[in-house]
Amino acid sequence: MDHDVDVVVAGGGPVGLMLACELRLGGARVAVLERLTEVNPMIKGGAITTPSAEALYRRGMLPALAELQRQATDRFQAFVRERNGGHGGGAAGQGLGIVGHFAGIMLRADLVDHTEPGLGDAGPAAEVAFVAQQDIERLLGGRADELGVDVRRGVELTGFTADDGAVTVRTSHGTLRAGWLVGCDGGRSAVRKLAGFEFPGTDPEITCHQAVVEMTGAQDLKIGWTATDTGVYAYGPMPGRVVTVEFDGPPADRDAPVTAEDLQARLRRVSGVDVTITGVRTATRFTDHARQAAEYRKGRVLLAGDAAHVHSAFGSQGLSLGIGDAMNLGWKLAAVIGGRAPQGLLDTYTSERHPVGAWVLDWTRSQVAAMRPDPQSRALRGIVSDLAGTVVGTTYLTARLNGGGVRYGLPGEHPLTGRSTPDLELTDGSRLADHLHGGRALLLDLTDDPELRALAAGYAGRVHTLTAGCPYRPDLAAVLVRPDGFTAWAADAGAPTSTAGLVEALEEWFGVPEGAMTPD
Repeated sequence: MDHDVDVVVAGGGPVGLMLACELRLGGARVAVLERLTEVNPMIKGGAITTPSAEALYRRGMLPALAELQRQATDRFQAFVRERNGGHGGGAAGQGLGIVGHFAGIMLRADLVDHTEPGLGDAGPAAEVAFVAQQDIERLLGGRADELGVDVRRGVELTGFTADDGAVTVRTSHGTLRAGWLVGCDGGRSAVRKLAGFEFPGTDPEITCHQAVVEMTGAQDLKIGWTATDTGVYAYGPMPGRVVTVEFDGPPADRDAPVTAEDLQARLRRVSGVDVTITGVRTATRFTDHARQAAEYRKGRVLLAGDAAHVHSAFGSQGLSLGIGDAMNLGWKLAAVIGGRAPQGLLDTYTSERHPVGAWVLDWTRSQVAAMRPDPQSRALRGIVSDLAGTVVGTTYLTARLNGGGVRYGLPGEHPLTGRSTPDLELTDGSRLADHLHGGRALLLDLTDDPELRALAAGYAGRVHTLTAGCPYRPDLAAVLVRPDGFTAWAADAGAPTSTAGLVEALEEWFGVPEGAMTPD
């Protein structure tokens, strides 16, 4: 093979870096092309959902995440103290006792029923949410360096040609020949456009601004999200951070500079507070444009993250969706490159992730519907607010926000099959996530079953087998966990055929066992 690298990843944001790390764990040679020379300081998401935290936890990055959250929490508490004249006050609970929001309707942590499927089983990852997107990008950049990923900053993809055997990528600094190209280059993806992916969806109808500003007169702004007669605005959780949502159509020029005068006029109009903006540190404009690629793969070109789907930022779903794409695609593409799986395995990337993306688009569309200032929408908002004040309502919304409804359509009748595997606490003091750091699949034998281990013996280099106990789940006999943390197969203790379906699951995801491979 005359490839310079196995994979070129276009885009070095969190999704591109996560994908590159996953590919390296699977043994692939990766080059990441990022046109920016440093992390974009433009304000973006200030929180992550549980699936993102869970993915990073499964790769050993939870301590770093927890420290980033601690720093962010300290900043928020300082903001609240400053706001309250040096006292903590009850407003701190609006940030620290909240698990997220739906259309700016805050979801209280004390109303969540953690016995609901999809909640309460993510382990320590469920305690991490308050981490900014830029911090995630820096964390993954350091991880990529540790793994030896070739990250080329200041290099932009300018074109490519693809055939059955390779992709020739043209960049601002020369040409690369690779086996595969993955576009992680954002909502205006050059890879998606050049490859000709269809991108259907709905047009925007709102204009939103998010900024960190210096201003006077902010004492009358409410902390958190507030709906008014003219739109919706948010203030906090850091000094000067504001969001405005207006329903008078999309911007005439989305790329026009965001000025202090424009931000001030919009914030005054939506909030009714006579603030004066004296400086702008960072500002961005976005809409509720919602589109999704009809497929995520065309031959040797694939899409992930915002390159595959765009939507409004409400609910902080975008980063989680993209990280999920990277986790799903990374191990599969690495297995194909390493000859451990046929190219057909990549078909499951679209079949599994496309429905998740379609649901997120609808989730964000529904929030726009509940934020409009017309009487019908405000009536709907009132009903949703009432529901969000109940345990059942908050639990449902929180479970959906945190990916509790995601289940891939994998063969098997066990309730865990196709779902993110619970972070089981084992008798040796470890947790399930501790055994996924290397990016390999895991067969967890919870009943010391020699037959189970014998069936997996031919997958020693692809599937790690661990025998342990799990007193908190005595109903489980065994679980086969894919590298992305999803359950490929599970069996209950005491079942007459506790190994039924295991061979098929192993072959489906990890090929034939080593002894059965046909020599070249």
